[in-house]
Amino acid sequence: MTEILRGLYPEIEPYETGFLDVGDGHTIYWERVGTKGGKPAVFLHGGPGGGVNPTQRRVFDPALYDVVLFDQRGCGRSTPHASLEANTTWHLVADIEKLRQKFGYDKWQVFGGSWGSTLALAYAETHPEHVSELIVRGIYLLTKRELDWYYQFGVSEMYPERWETFIAPIPEADRGQMMASYYRYLTGTDEKKKLECAKAWSQWEGATIALVTDPARVDQFGEDHYAIAFARIETHFFVNAGWLDDGQLLRDAHKLKDIPGVIVHGRYDMPCPAKTAWDLSKAWPKADLHIIEAAGHAMTEPGILDQLIRATDRFAGK
Repeated sequence: MTEILRGLYPEIEPYETGFLDVGDGHTIYWERVGTKGGKPAVFLHGGPGGGVNPTQRRVFDPALYDVVLFDQRGCGRSTPHASLEANTTWHLVADIEKLRQKFGYDKWQVFGGSWGSTLALAYAETHPEHVSELIVRGIYLLTKRELDWYYQFGVSEMYPERWETFIAPIPEADRGQMMASYYRYLTGTDEKKKLECAKAWSQWEGATIALVTDPARVDQFGEDHYAIAFARIETHFFVNAGWLDDGQLLRDAHKLKDIPGVIVHGRYDMPCPAKTAWDLSKAWPKADLHIIEAAGHAMTEPGILDQLIRATDRFAGK
C-alpha cells in the first residue's frame, strides 16, 4: 500500500446521551458525539444484536461531525434485553427515522458495516430523500446464498477446527439446518443450553471476522450478556431472511442512484464474500468501490479503517 494508513481519531465521550421510547415495548439507547451543529451522520452497528462501542465513534472527525450512534432493539443498553418481539428490519428502519426526526435533520450521512450495511441499504432504499451520503463496509445483502455460505457450507472449509466447535452443541441429525437448529435452542426454555448455544454461535463469528483470529475478540464475543442478545437476535433475523425478498436490496439499488457513496470490503472477508460488494457496486454506479487486499471483515482491519476514515473526511469536505 503506497499511501499512509489513517488511524482512528482520538477517543471522545458523547456530549449527549438518552433513551427513546420507539413503541412496541422497546426503548433504545442513543448517544451523540462530535460537535453539535456539525455534519449530521448516523452509525449503524453490526450483528444484528452487536450494540455500539467507543471505537465506532472514532471513524469521524469530531470537529466536523455530529454523529448519532444507537443500540438497536434488544441489544446493548436498549431494553428489553435480547427481546425478539417487534424486532425486524423494518422496525429498525422506522427507529432510524424516529431518531432523524428527533434531532431535526432533513438529511444525514448513513454509515453501516456488516449487518449495519444491510440496515443502511434498507433505510436508504426506503428513505433516499433523507440520505446525504452512504458509507457501507463488509457488504451483507442477507441473501440465502450468503447465509448458507457462512452457516452451512463454505466458511466451514476455511476454518474446520472452528466449525467443529460451532456445530458441537447441535445434534448431528439437525446439522443440515444450522440456523434453524440454533434458533430452536436459543428461543427454548433450557437456560443452560441456551447459553451454551449463544456462546458457540457468537464465538464462531468472533473467530472468523478478522484476517488473523484475535483470541481476545473471541472471548469478548463469548461474554454471557453480549452473546445471548447477539445470538438470539441474529438467528431471529436470519431464519426470517431479514423480512426481505431474496435479493431485494440489490434489486432495489436503483433507488440509490442520486446518493453518493463508498463501498469498502476486505478481499478475504469470510462472513461476507467480496462478490456481494462487487454486485452492489454494479447496481449502484455512483458509489466508489474499494476492495482491500490482505483484509478480512472487521472494521479495524488497517486497510479497511484507512478507507473508512478517508470516506468520512471526504464527505465532510476535509
